[in-house]
Amino acid sequence: MARRLTLGPILILALLALMWLDEAMARAGWPAGVIVLGLGTLACARGGYELARIFNHLGIQASIKGCTFSAAAGVLAGGLSIGHECWVGHNMGGTVLATSGAAVVFLSMLAYIRDRDLKGAATAVAAAAFAFIYAGVVLGFLLAIRREHGVWTMVGLIFLVKACDSGAYFTGVAIGKHKLIPWISPGKTWEGLVGGVITSGAFGALGVWLLRATMGEAATPALTYTDGVVLGVLLGVIGQAGDLSASVLKRDAGIKDAGRILPGFGGVLDMLDSLLLAAPVGYWYLLLRGF
Repeated sequence: MARRLTLGPILILALLALMWLDEAMARAGWPAGVIVLGLGTLACARGGYELARIFNHLGIQASIKGCTFSAAAGVLAGGLSIGHECWVGHNMGGTVLATSGAAVVFLSMLAYIRDRDLKGAATAVAAAAFAFIYAGVVLGFLLAIRREHGVWTMVGLIFLVKACDSGAYFTGVAIGKHKLIPWISPGKTWEGLVGGVITSGAFGALGVWLLRATMGEAATPALTYTDGVVLGVLLGVIGQAGDLSASVLKRDAGIKDAGRILPGFGGVLDMLDSLLLAAPVGYWYLLLRGF
């Protein structure tokens, strides 16, 4: 816990500094989201690396380089093509995404069979395709949120998901007794889930208050405190589902963490897992509510 409490604030400050830089660059004429895309590509590349390690623990001959490349390609393709204001043009988004997916599949196959050894080729290609989508494409929704709603809205959505993570962790440690889904994640409890959802809902309302305090109610007329609470609760629950999806893979492989690069947290994939489902859900909520 001590490592988590030490590293957590450092990561938060680093994220805020990078997002401030992203906003400053956008005001200077750079495309909105350059820093977000670069940071996401690096993070997803590491996530693909960790995903390959999980597959290898399962006896699947996944290529470390292949999954790393595929995950990075996924977030680049998703980041460039998802949303109404995507960089490749709205009418070309699907084309770019589909072409990138096809390229990942066939390039990973060619790379694997270059030594004329076909054993394990099918599973290696499947692992690369999985990395492309799971550890790559879905996080492209974060860049779409950044472009269409601003960098601080994107940061706010990330904080809502992580608020639930933190609230669930500390509540579970303090009073957790009833296991949530012990065969998937033995440490998660129902008390922790409730505590996490309450935390993210409260942070959602706080986020609306901060936006109105800094921008004024006239600039955010459609955004209500109810939206903040609903979005906080929704992203909190969906984020926990994303966390559990990664736990399925890790438990199947017989490992606790995807990596050790972040002391107290595990690997980069352990940090990203709760965002994998929350990012697209957050984007669609904002779109359907007309913000």
